[in-house]
Amino acid sequence: MELLQILGYIGALVVGLVLGLVGGGGSILTVPLLVYVLGYNPVIATAYSLFVVGSSSLVGTIQKMRKGFVDFKVGLAFSFPSFLAVYLSRRYFVPNLPETFFNVGSFTLTKNIGIMMFFAFIMLLASISMIRTKKEEKELLNIKQPYYLTFIQGLIIGTITGLIGAGGGFLYVPALVLWAKLPMKKAVGTSLIIVTINSLIGFSGDMQTIQVDWFFLISFSAFTIMGILIGIYLSKYISGKKLKKGFGWLTLIMALYIIYKEFNT
Repeated sequence: MELLQILGYIGALVVGLVLGLVGGGGSILTVPLLVYVLGYNPVIATAYSLFVVGSSSLVGTIQKMRKGFVDFKVGLAFSFPSFLAVYLSRRYFVPNLPETFFNVGSFTLTKNIGIMMFFAFIMLLASISMIRTKKEEKELLNIKQPYYLTFIQGLIIGTITGLIGAGGGFLYVPALVLWAKLPMKKAVGTSLIIVTINSLIGFSGDMQTIQVDWFFLISFSAFTIMGILIGIYLSKYISGKKLKKGFGWLTLIMALYIIYKEFNT
């Protein structure tokens, strides 16, 4: 096994560890890990990430379900517009994106660069969500919205999830609080079942357009799940709130690095 492969599996363990400790956000590290460490192109990386996110979220769902923090009725209802958008974006939209969008001087915006730049933008949003204080979150969550807007939001979040291969939990949680009026803990747990369904259905769309290395994907996911179980155990002794804020800053730095890296390729 090569050094980069070993680093990749260690990275998978770290992703799971973060998910277990913080309760979310770790999946956003999967795509950069697959692209910059293991050398996969962004289309394959985002597809693989959906499988990793889906399988790891399933473990998280089971854990939250045991504690009574999953509302299946709300989760399944909200999943419909989202998983439809995820599947369609992975099956038809991503494969048909042009290989080159435009040229400006010596810079060429290719499909791969475009995906990574959009991914970096979503990482910036995720980092703000994790860094934001509880007071600021409450002010945002007091704003009510009608159901049809939530349906549209589900379509938008599903499309974003399909494009970047991330779970989108940081986007689903506010929507569940606003529309379904779920308590925060239940919204977090319920978001996991949505992420599980969306990610695995989105990946099924990819299976029809790419050749999957199942040995690598299952072994990588196994290391992530192992990390989650370790993280859940350690979370009893470590403050998740402080870790979440610290991870938010790490995500912000990584997003800026991706932007720098893609502009200088």
